Amino acid sequence: MHTRFALYLQDKHNMHYELEMVRYAEERGFSEIWQADTRLARDCIVMMSAFLANTHRLRFGSGVLPIWTRNPAVIAATWSSMWELGGKADGRGRVMLGLGAWWEPIAGRVGVQREKPLKAMREYVESIRQLFSMQEVTYQGDFVHLEKIRLDVAYGDTSPRDIPIYIGATGDKMLELSGEICDGVVLNYVVSVDYIKRAIALVEQGAVKAGKTIKDIDLPELLVCCLSDKDPAAAMAEGKKLVAYYLATEPHIMKASGVSEELLEKVQSILTWPAREEDYIRASREIPDEVVRGLMAVGTSAECRAKVKEYIDAGVTCPILFPMMPDIKPVMDAFADGV
Repeated sequence: MHTRFALYLQDKHNMHYELEMVRYAEERGFSEIWQADTRLARDCIVMMSAFLANTHRLRFGSGVLPIWTRNPAVIAATWSSMWELGGKADGRGRVMLGLGAWWEPIAGRVGVQREKPLKAMREYVESIRQLFSMQEVTYQGDFVHLEKIRLDVAYGDTSPRDIPIYIGATGDKMLELSGEICDGVVLNYVVSVDYIKRAIALVEQGAVKAGKTIKDIDLPELLVCCLSDKDPAAAMAEGKKLVAYYLATEPHIMKASGVSEELLEKVQSILTWPAREEDYIRASREIPDEVVRGLMAVGTSAECRAKVKEYIDAGVTCPILFPMMPDIKPVMDAFADGV
């Protein structure tokens, strides 16, 4: 039985309700929570700190933090602070660092030039990992410039930070890089099982480069879960709205998951960024049920568990369930005992 499950929180629900649900996730035996930070919505550091201060066992990761928005030394100091705040559970720290290269059009609209994202990501991961060792670091790259610095913890715990580093990767080269230099990869959501199999194969290629095997790499995946035993049709409608969003903003991922060019063009003609709720509803009417079922867990508890098991069988080590319905509890109840 697969028993490691996580919850993904974005800004779908009220903050105080999410804090209540995080406590409930701990009660129900979930292993971790991943907090989004890719849009100009909720800051993952604020949310993770609140969650850490109100729990005892759960682990928390950023899903994912754009590297361009913070200096790597500041990222290391921030995660070091959260590491201290959370303490340890089962002999290890309670925070994980998930990094990403961000996406368009949001990056360009705030003045970020995403030049050489693979090079930048390598430099960030390498330099932050060195800083987590609590040793003095000098690192000179194209994007990272550190000169004789360390995490200057004068009065707290000065031991090395056991903070695993993940990349939220979608492109082939970034997936391969993740396997080479990271502890894990946060695999994308709204993708097919076949996409996940191809992604894991690319991660494995990177792992082999570094003398590792795929078993050395954690492979959690964001997995949308539109679950309702009372109203499966409403769950499907919610799933369609999210698929519409992805068809408009990440068409390359949709194509890789087998979505037709015709459907892509139809939805993109309706949606622009930022889109309104009514635009998503109108675009969602164009999306067939079978497309949604191929990209996420949707429907009743039994249907959602069966779909999630397909992703686990494809190699996912921890489904990070993204609940889309107003009530989060049924999702946690459906997966508390595994699949």
